[in-house]
Amino acid sequence: AVVSTQSTGAVKHLAKLVNDNGFKVTCVPTSFQARQLILEHKLTLSDLSETPVLDVVIDGADECDAELTLIKGGGGCQLQEKIVAACGKKMVVIADFRKKSVQLGDQWKKGIPLEVVPMAHVPVMKKLEEYGLRPVLRLAKSKAGPVVSDNGNFIVDAGFTGPHNWDALETKMSRTPGIVETGLFVNYAKVAYFGMEDGSVSVLRKPTLTGF
Repeated sequence: AVVSTQSTGAVKHLAKLVNDNGFKVTCVPTSFQARQLILEHKLTLSDLSETPVLDVVIDGADECDAELTLIKGGGGCQLQEKIVAACGKKMVVIADFRKKSVQLGDQWKKGIPLEVVPMAHVPVMKKLEEYGLRPVLRLAKSKAGPVVSDNGNFIVDAGFTGPHNWDALETKMSRTPGIVETGLFVNYAKVAYFGMEDGSVSVLRKPTLTGF
């Protein structure tokens, strides 16, 4: 199987399954950190050039609503994560109960992360205001200036109020010149597993999904 995963816990559990059962698994990371975890646990490493079709993508989310629409990109890797998610036959979300919401914005209050070309960040933020959003340029904590993504771009967090037509909003933002990618993942996830506060697991599936 060809798998992509970024979650630290998922990599550890995957490594144990592979070692205990002799599974043949090839892993494609979505970030430098995920790559280091895969190497550390001695799993087979690949990339999209060698394995452009993935059997399953396992990832977390900053928030997941009742329709399995996700906000991702709190760590600034939404571009790589969405490219990888689009290459997967299935996307599985693993998160704790704090990421489970009825509507986006119930739990996650930091807005929708957007990767933006640096020269365009001011006009992009003005456009986002026209869309009724509240854009904020994400600033670095350990150095002066804005956060810079792995791809050399800025991260703008677009605050919002209330529910939206997320598909329409994602399309509008994606068509805005200067926005490289959005942290809205609409119709990507097929199933989500949430670790609940009492130790149980809550499962949320797309209605047509079987086999998970």
